[in-house]
Order: sequence, then C-alpha cells, then structure tokens
Amino acid sequence: MENKYCQSCGMPLQNQDELGTNSDGSRNEEYCCYCFKDGAFTMDCTMEQMIEHCAQFVDEFNKDSEVVYTKEDAITNMKIYFPTLKRWKVQ
Repeated sequence: MENKYCQSCGMPLQNQDELGTNSDGSRNEEYCCYCFKDGAFTMDCTMEQMIEHCAQFVDEFNKDSEVVYTKEDAITNMKIYFPTLKRWKVQ
C-alpha cells in the first residue's frame, strides 16, 4: 500500500487488514479498523478526546519509530497534525 494514514487517528495504513469497513462490508481506504467499522466511527468523540485516546499508545509507537516521544511531546504533535486529517478538518 502507498503511504496512507487513518484520517481519524493518523495510524499508518500498511496493509488491507488495517483498513476500516463500509456498511456493505467493503474496505474503507481512509480510516483504520479501530476508528471505522460497518460504515460508522467506532468512537463518538471530539478531536481532543481522540488525542488523549491515542496518547495511550505512545510506548507502542516508540517501539517501531526512529524517534522516541514522551507522552507530552506526542500530544503536542497530535494537536498540530490531527486538524489536517479529514475527520477533524474544519470546513
């Protein structure tokens, strides 16, 4: 897969199994399986709540990353990055 990222949580979408699903069961190319299932978001939350949720996984992210982030650094970066994602973009 090309470099795609979940448009809700920013997770890299590296294989088909990580893609969310539409209401008809087909794969959704924009959202991950954790954020989007059966044509709907799995969490009804604000962007700030999503950032707090994702911040729980910083240690897991750091395992596969060349750059190691503290939870605080990760939150700061997500506050900059998330507004660029489709789900959180202000129209």
